[in-house]
Amino acid sequence: MPLKLLQRRSPKSTPHSGQLDLFDLPASDDALQIVQTPSLQPLHQMPTPSTPLAAGKRRLQIGTETLDYTFNRSKRRSIGFQISDDGLRVTAPKWVTLVEVENAIHEKQRWIFNKLNDFRQRSTRRLQPQMHWRDGGTLPYLGNQITLRIHAAQVAGIQFDAAASTLTVCLPATASEQQLKDRVLGWLQLEAKRLFGERLPLYAEKLGVSFKSFALSSATTQWGSCTADGRIRLNWRLMHFSLPLIDYVIAHELSHLREMNHSPRFWATVQSIFPEFETARKTLRNSAQEILPIF
Repeated sequence: MPLKLLQRRSPKSTPHSGQLDLFDLPASDDALQIVQTPSLQPLHQMPTPSTPLAAGKRRLQIGTETLDYTFNRSKRRSIGFQISDDGLRVTAPKWVTLVEVENAIHEKQRWIFNKLNDFRQRSTRRLQPQMHWRDGGTLPYLGNQITLRIHAAQVAGIQFDAAASTLTVCLPATASEQQLKDRVLGWLQLEAKRLFGERLPLYAEKLGVSFKSFALSSATTQWGSCTADGRIRLNWRLMHFSLPLIDYVIAHELSHLREMNHSPRFWATVQSIFPEFETARKTLRNSAQEILPIF
């Protein structure tokens, strides 16, 4: 079952699912919260009524915070909150009053402001300079930054110095940037095969399971996957992250050999071999795809 690069918001049961999300992309489930509203009771402390702005926009004062949001009516049966780079969008059925909608916003204010802050941070990271593919450029590797050193040579080669945290790449002086990327990519994938091949048996033994095979994945939406017959795929981009995060993904996928779902029993299985899984899961969920090198 695939483990996506972004992790789901909560460990709910997902029948016949064996995947871990890659990152919380703007369109991920983590950006959507639904509030069922068969009957809403007024709050003891009413929020200040909102102020209408331009077409569909409203401004609400919640304590010392000013919240701008987009408001739409629909045929849905509940109030929906969706947060993206454009901010908060609230959708409500026609029979729910604006006062009830804003009571619901007031009740969910912590979730709303936390998610808005998450998206602001992601936007900031997207504006940060991308990696420079040149001598002296830095590359994320196992949770640290290593420095690229480019040596002009007729014979291509690559060497990693762990003590100096440098990756020396030998290429002809006429080599293009893409040739440099390809050389580094090949090295990262070889390192991924080596490291994943070492860590998988360790956690399989802890769990008392056996896997049939493993291969590298280049998926853009999944960190890993596991099939019912024990075929595991792990994303080579995990090599940018620290070893505990890699181990979490490995523990997650192997746990699917016990539970091919995301039920409470599945998460208990993950915890049995990786007790700090919640911290690792949150770190992966909050990792922005934009900060990783583009090959």
